[in-house]
Amino acid sequence: MIDATKIRRGMIIKLEDQLYRVLDCQLITPGRWKAMVQTKLRNIKDGSQLEYRFRSEERVEQAYLEEVEMVFLYRSGDEFYFMNLQTYEQIKLEAEAIGDGVDYLIPDLVLTIEMYEGQPVGIKLPNTVDLKVIETEPMLKGATQSASSKPAKLETGLVIQVPPFIKEGDVLRIDTRENKYLERVKVK
Repeated sequence: MIDATKIRRGMIIKLEDQLYRVLDCQLITPGRWKAMVQTKLRNIKDGSQLEYRFRSEERVEQAYLEEVEMVFLYRSGDEFYFMNLQTYEQIKLEAEAIGDGVDYLIPDLVLTIEMYEGQPVGIKLPNTVDLKVIETEPMLKGATQSASSKPAKLETGLVIQVPPFIKEGDVLRIDTRENKYLERVKVK
């Protein structure tokens, strides 16, 4: 058990016999009233979100997850299949458990699967993923610098803003934490 004031983004907490990932938290100290912690939580099982306010003196149960390194194999509808790199055991996760991470899953991507009591509950992506551009507008000769970015559709269906010199077929390094273009990768 931890004090509510120790809650941080990314933590997994147990609330009313359900596991929640803390998406956002803010300590509020209003004038003469007692401090409180305003949180935005996502239910790990069904992906639903809720906002919950803890009193500063409340105690919260923090859930500890086992992290297992796995490789993404393939997708079948809304089910995603992964293989443990040590035991070669395969597991499947529903799209709801993965959340926005589905936009970065390409075959042979090594990532961390979070397990709670032997059951997979979520994924932890690497900080960067290399994805190929499948669709973007061509660069216009003589275009002004005011058009400093353009949309590009990547091989997973993710659409991000990229610099004007990016063309179809380029491989880009994407920051998975902020959905941002980082650099163009040289293909060997």
